[in-house]
Amino acid sequence: MKIQPPVRWARALSVASLSLTLSGCLAQPVVLEPEVPRGRIVTRPGRPGFVVAAPYGTSDPQTGDLATELARRTGFGLVVAADLAIDPDTRQGYERRVQEAAQGRLTFYAEIHGKGRREMAGRIEVATIGVDREFAQRLRTLFELIRDAYLRGHPATPRLEIVVEPADKVFYAATGARHDGILRLPTRALHFELPRLARLEAREPYLAILADFLAQAATLPAGR
Repeated sequence: MKIQPPVRWARALSVASLSLTLSGCLAQPVVLEPEVPRGRIVTRPGRPGFVVAAPYGTSDPQTGDLATELARRTGFGLVVAADLAIDPDTRQGYERRVQEAAQGRLTFYAEIHGKGRREMAGRIEVATIGVDREFAQRLRTLFELIRDAYLRGHPATPRLEIVVEPADKVFYAATGARHDGILRLPTRALHFELPRLARLEAREPYLAILADFLAQAATLPAGR
C-alpha cells in the first residue's frame, strides 16, 4: 500500500480547506422538522454527480441537519428524507430524488445515519461501495490525519476512532440497500453510522472533520 507522505497530505488538507470556504455559499441549510410527514423528501442540487444524504433525517437525531451542513460546506447535492419508509414506492421515489440531485451519473454518494449502540459510542463506522481493502485503508488513514490535525488545535475534543470496510469489520453493513436499495446506484459510496457524540455533544468539531474528509475522499484516486 502506498500512502502519501505527511507533507503532501498537509498540502492536500490546505487545498481542501480553501475549496470548502469557496463552496460554503452554494447552498442554504434545509431543515425538516420532526412533525414533517413521514417520507417527505427535500433535495438541493450541487456539484453534479456528488450527493450527501440523510434518509432518516428526523428519526436519526441530527442526521438531516448534519447532511445539510455537509452539503453546504462541500458543495455536493443534498437529499434529506423525513423518516424514509421502506416500501417499494417510497424507496423508488427516494432513488429518483437522489438521481435528480446528482443531475446525471451518481459518482459519489455519502449517506449519514446515527446509531446509539453502546459498543459504537467511541467510533464511526463506514460501510462502502466501490472500495477495495487497500482503498479502505487509505480512507481510514485520510480520516485519521484530518482528525488528528484538528485535535491538535482543539485538545478538548473527544477522539473518535473510525472503521472502514472492507479493511475493517462493521456492524451495520447496509445489506438491504446494497441489494435492492440506493447503494446499487453510485460508483462509490460511503455509508456512515455516526455515534451520538459526533451528532450531538461534539457536533461542530466532527462536522468540520467530516466535511474536510468528504471533500478529499470524493476525489481520492483509487490506484496506487
